[in-house]
Amino acid sequence: MTRESLKQIMSLAWQFVRKNGYTMSEALKCAWANIRLKMKMQKGIIRFYYRKVSGETREAFGTLTEKLMPGTKGTGRKANETLQTYYDTECEEYRSFKKANLIY
Repeated sequence: MTRESLKQIMSLAWQFVRKNGYTMSEALKCAWANIRLKMKMQKGIIRFYYRKVSGETREAFGTLTEKLMPGTKGTGRKANETLQTYYDTECEEYRSFKKANLIY
């Protein structure tokens, strides 16, 4: 763990506390789960679960590995810090979910 990744975890945890009303304990657990998932997705295809906005639970097989994803061109938009974007290997398209809704 580098100092930068610990900084990301604390920043994400405070975001969950402010925006989602989590306790700090819940927020830290969710932040660690998000960082672990992101690190694993950078190495290969990972199965994980998250709660959709509609309330359903979705099973996803996703990756962030460059060689498994199609090329992208930037949209010029600022990235939304509350969303995790990933490449869904089953549907073969990009998807995203709210980081606070990760079940893992």
